Amino acid sequence: MSRARCHLRAALFLAEVSSRGATTGVAARRVLSAWPAPQEPGMEYQDAVRTLNTLQTNANYLEQVKRQRGDPQTQLEAMRLYLARSGLQVEDLDQLNIIHITGTKGKASHRTQGSLGSSPHLVQVRERIRINGQPISPELFTKHFWCLYHRLEETKVPMLEGWWVGRDDSSCVSMPGYFRFLTLMAFHVFLQEKVDLAVMEVGIGGAYDCTNIVKKPVVCGVSSLGIDHTGLLGDTMEKIAWQKGGIFKSGVPAFTVLQPDGPLAVLRDRAQQISCPLYLCPPLEALEEGGPLLTLGLEGEHQQANAALALQLARCWLQQKGYRDTGELKASRPSLLGQLPLAPVFQPTSHMQHGLRDTEWPGRTQLLRRGPLTWYLDGAHTTSSMQACVRWFRQALQSRERPGGGSEVRVLLFNSTGDRDSAALLKLLQPCQFDYTVFCPNLTEVSSTDNADQQNFTVTLDQVLLRCLAHQQHWSRLHEDQASPEPGGPAPLLLAPRPAHTHSASSLVFSCISHALQWISQGRDPVFQPPSPPRVLFAHPVAGSGAVVLQEAAAIHVLVTGSLHLVGGVLKLLEPSLSQ
Repeated sequence: MSRARCHLRAALFLAEVSSRGATTGVAARRVLSAWPAPQEPGMEYQDAVRTLNTLQTNANYLEQVKRQRGDPQTQLEAMRLYLARSGLQVEDLDQLNIIHITGTKGKASHRTQGSLGSSPHLVQVRERIRINGQPISPELFTKHFWCLYHRLEETKVPMLEGWWVGRDDSSCVSMPGYFRFLTLMAFHVFLQEKVDLAVMEVGIGGAYDCTNIVKKPVVCGVSSLGIDHTGLLGDTMEKIAWQKGGIFKSGVPAFTVLQPDGPLAVLRDRAQQISCPLYLCPPLEALEEGGPLLTLGLEGEHQQANAALALQLARCWLQQKGYRDTGELKASRPSLLGQLPLAPVFQPTSHMQHGLRDTEWPGRTQLLRRGPLTWYLDGAHTTSSMQACVRWFRQALQSRERPGGGSEVRVLLFNSTGDRDSAALLKLLQPCQFDYTVFCPNLTEVSSTDNADQQNFTVTLDQVLLRCLAHQQHWSRLHEDQASPEPGGPAPLLLAPRPAHTHSASSLVFSCISHALQWISQGRDPVFQPPSPPRVLFAHPVAGSGAVVLQEAAAIHVLVTGSLHLVGGVLKLLEPSLSQ
């Protein structure tokens, strides 16, 4: 379980570590692992996901964390009790050979072998628990879900029993929340499947996170930091760094990438306080000196730092577990900042190189080319990640193949949720000079009752539509201010020739992703071919005139961003195979 962000599945696949089974000797304690998959009707995959959705929602979980933030032991002790009720002890987790990762950006880039990701799943919830880079099967998910669910139900303690009265937590009388449940479930899956290592992605922060019950990880990592979850982690980079540094353990090596001076000093101090050896990852170019250039499967300049961190975590894990082929050391160089010792500069092994090259992570800097349409998918939802998204999108446009004739149209499909500053995110997108901007909630269809993976019980349709209207108002105000741009601001990226009837301020709000895609694609995407759209989609003047422009355009460039949930819903419709 790690919040490590961008599945450099290879970098961490650790030089072909063989499947030797790391969990011998715990069968007696792993009560759930021996249970057969339930066969009763009503216990299929979709039923399991629907039941999972009834557990404490993410919004409620965030509120609970806020209330309990002053006493981290309250949260960690609650997780330990849930673990015990499930049939495991904290010591059992040491056998998973854990790589524990936190950060704001790039955590998922390091997933491999057994991994739990806190990032929102794109299409199906089983994506969050992966083995060898692949989501566990619906059958395996269903089996372990019901085993764990029944066990936790059976071990609830009546509130009237005297020993419980007066306790300030409810971990003995309740079910764990959504992410806690998936964390517990991943522990059981990884132990039974005998993974060689587990990459644990922190849910929120680090110090108080439920994954932080792990006592003896093999190595820890902190990816690039940014401003996110300010209500929980603090409103400065230094406060956020303090939370992230909470995963450090005494004597356990840890690595981080280049950070601003303030947060880096906080991480250094946190590590020194508990005698945790913390190292700064050298840039990727240093590892390339005297050897082949490293090719990354994930696009974007920001992936360079993620790759550098993944390589150091992989090498350290291999060394700690006694493997010899960990890459030839090069001449060491002093730390660039002097605050931290520099991690080893080494020649990545061929397996590491292949891992970097072959890494894929849907929904992050992803391109889908479909006839005249090119879909640019990136789940950026923080200021720093949106800046990286804009750089990637603009560079991709500049290197594109231009059509022989006709106009090119740019469309933005956007949504933002939670307490994020959507106005700030939209302002960063302004230089891309979109012809049309489309807003919609993170709902694949107006009604998603047929697919439990896409259900969201935290908000109502009215609430999400009102938020989309607020996004539209922010965008309109930005366009009004565009006539007098700030001096020194980024120059707009111009595509030529422009559409005959450009609508630089034109924006629309749709009630679901499917309707938005139907309007944008105009039936020209060879894969996405839904039934004829309802006439109401073209009733708005902008929708009607824009439809003509989109039908006649030689090329349509569509950036989908602002929310991983939004990107996931788009992928579900554009790539039906992901739902199988």
